[in-house]
Amino acid sequence: MLAISEQYKKQANFIGGEWVNADSGETLDVNNPATGEIIGTIPKSGKAETRRAIEAAQAAFLTFRKISALDRSKMLRRLHDVIMDNQESLAQLLSMEQGKSLFEARGEVGMSAAYVLWYAEEARRTYGDVVPSPWADRRILVTKEPVGVVAAITPWNFPASMLARKIGPAIAAGCTIVAKPATQTPYSGLAWGLLAEEAGIPAGVVNIVTGSASEIGGEITKNPLVRKITFTGSTEVGKLLLKQAAGTVKKVSMELGGNAPFLVFNDADLERAVEGAIAAKFRNSGQTCVCTNRFLVQSKIYNKFVERLAEASDALKVGNGMDEGTQQGPLIDMNAVESVESMIEDAVKKGGKVVAGGKRHSLGGSFFEPTVIANAKARMRFTKEEIFGPIAPVYKFKSEEEAIDLANNTLFGLACYFYTQDLGRAYRVMEGLKYGLVGVNEGVITTVEAPFGGMKESGLGKEGGHQGIEDYLDTKYVCIGGLGM
Repeated sequence: MLAISEQYKKQANFIGGEWVNADSGETLDVNNPATGEIIGTIPKSGKAETRRAIEAAQAAFLTFRKISALDRSKMLRRLHDVIMDNQESLAQLLSMEQGKSLFEARGEVGMSAAYVLWYAEEARRTYGDVVPSPWADRRILVTKEPVGVVAAITPWNFPASMLARKIGPAIAAGCTIVAKPATQTPYSGLAWGLLAEEAGIPAGVVNIVTGSASEIGGEITKNPLVRKITFTGSTEVGKLLLKQAAGTVKKVSMELGGNAPFLVFNDADLERAVEGAIAAKFRNSGQTCVCTNRFLVQSKIYNKFVERLAEASDALKVGNGMDEGTQQGPLIDMNAVESVESMIEDAVKKGGKVVAGGKRHSLGGSFFEPTVIANAKARMRFTKEEIFGPIAPVYKFKSEEEAIDLANNTLFGLACYFYTQDLGRAYRVMEGLKYGLVGVNEGVITTVEAPFGGMKESGLGKEGGHQGIEDYLDTKYVCIGGLGM
């Protein structure tokens, strides 16, 4: 096993450029899900610490907003370089606290750096407009300016890259930020404080607070100094934040839950479809919002697809993420294991057939076997509920129209995938699916250059692409008169 670098494992809040503990001195334990061991503690902070972080961000904003776009771009470029110079240490830290394989962790850290670099470039492209005036003696300008203090709340499944998608555009736009990382994976969040220091980002621009979700979230939503909230997490919590943020009419962007369908048509390249299915389902042990939740397979190739998917699932190497060669690590905790077990039990009772996996792994702890369930039916729980674990239920459909209807029959609309070699069908299905992200003959499609975000109850706003900076900017109209033209 590789030695863990302690360089970026900070166990304190980062407020106004200083590392501080919770006022009460209370802490929360952080566990390694692969071993169960306590790897450290973090401050159990609440309203008071969050308020100070917001005030520090506001104080910093008054000067940071005046820094030129070019200088902010240079800061982000330095931040990108610092991340990449320490990619291995950050990946080891991520794998240790989250459980994912080192291969995936390295990829996530690299993606974090890529988002930062993208927004270093976008910082210089927040263009305004000069609008042709209907008045001869007036001129019309449309300008973009930073919204102010941004509050970011991020999940445990991608603790590095989710913050990159928020810190990057915030700094690029000229905003300051207060971030709350998940308590299960706080160190990859707190590491951004150290990274910001090393990159020379001014004190107060990036602030990170750990602790009580209800107290920190409550202060964020009520405090009038916060002008935007960006949240990645469950739809249930997102709805609560939307209600709370309404009191001070904050800008909000929400990347919420999903129920991703994966459609395989009779004319699909079966081997390519199975390869994409493994990537789309079992990445991060199935614990992502864009992981396949439902495999919908056309009747002619249904049995063959199930057989190939089961074989590929059985071949996955399950183990400690810190061990080279591991493809699937543990689930985040035992609650996740019990949730997966209850879904499998429900499916079996209702006629589902376990053709691969189906139980806790022999490694013990929160390790779970990659699982494939055939004969999936609409009445099973995972038809409507997000699995967030390594279960691949496979449903059967007959026609293209039926497949699209089944895929869209959900409250969610984040990601979806389908496989076909028919060009006409590719366009019909692509346009028929009500999802923010669509993969055609590809199972992994996220990239910094493209907008990421859902429809329906999967969220509001976009992250990534040139669209990702818009929510961090206010648009201002200026009419200049009396020009004597």
